[in-house]
Amino acid sequence: MIIDCHVHLNHYADEEFDGLSTSLSKLLATMRRNRVDQSIILTSYKVSPGRPSMRQVVEAVKDTPSLHVVAGISYETVDAAVVEDLDDLLAAGLLKGLKLYPGYEPFYPCDPKLEPVYDLAAKYDVPVMIHCGDTYSPRGKVKYSHPLNVDEVAVDHPDVKFVICHLGNPWLTDCMEVVYKNANVYADISGLVLGDFTDRFEAYMRRQLQDLLVWGVDPSNVLYGTDWPISSMESYLEFMEDLKIPVKEREAIMWENTANLFKLPRFSETSTLGSLFAKR
Repeated sequence: MIIDCHVHLNHYADEEFDGLSTSLSKLLATMRRNRVDQSIILTSYKVSPGRPSMRQVVEAVKDTPSLHVVAGISYETVDAAVVEDLDDLLAAGLLKGLKLYPGYEPFYPCDPKLEPVYDLAAKYDVPVMIHCGDTYSPRGKVKYSHPLNVDEVAVDHPDVKFVICHLGNPWLTDCMEVVYKNANVYADISGLVLGDFTDRFEAYMRRQLQDLLVWGVDPSNVLYGTDWPISSMESYLEFMEDLKIPVKEREAIMWENTANLFKLPRFSETSTLGSLFAKR
């Protein structure tokens, strides 16, 4: 099994282009080509023709069992009506989690305005993913997206599970500490590169991830994700294949941890497209 916990259907090249159906077709084709069994689609914090809304994405993938949706939430527009809409979709089982975008929007995760979001996460036992680290847009303000900011909400909300996205890159050591310290915090490895890894950067980042596990971070708190289409699925799978960790830990990262955290269906191996690491 391979589960990608972090993909998008946004059309980044031209946000005025309504490319939902095109992006969805490309995602499914890329998954088939790379033998990825399931993916979790994160919707954006803003809506434009090139960034489909939460409802649009839910409708587009509702009959595709290999795809799941995490709702991107805008700090600037979240209100009682938005919370009610999220509540309805969570109650119907159409969302697997919630996503916040500090850095892209100027707020800290501990802002009291977000308490209803954390209440929803606790009510339905779904994780809250939090963008951490560098921003794809140069207009982002990274002081808001430091992974240490997740520590405060993790401590204040022990009944909510949080995911630090992108290993908090470039603050990898700080991310390690927050995950190590808090049993309710996870990290995904998505979005570490734009496009493909270069040999030099791949070797560097592989050492960082191996160090994270050596530090004592439980491998069950690390999730495989790519940030497709910003990052390449092919390159990410090569990165993971060369990672020097035990096979059991690799399998946990590649799919088991995500399946457990997001409560995803477990397709039998005979019904899937196969595992890249079956030969192991």
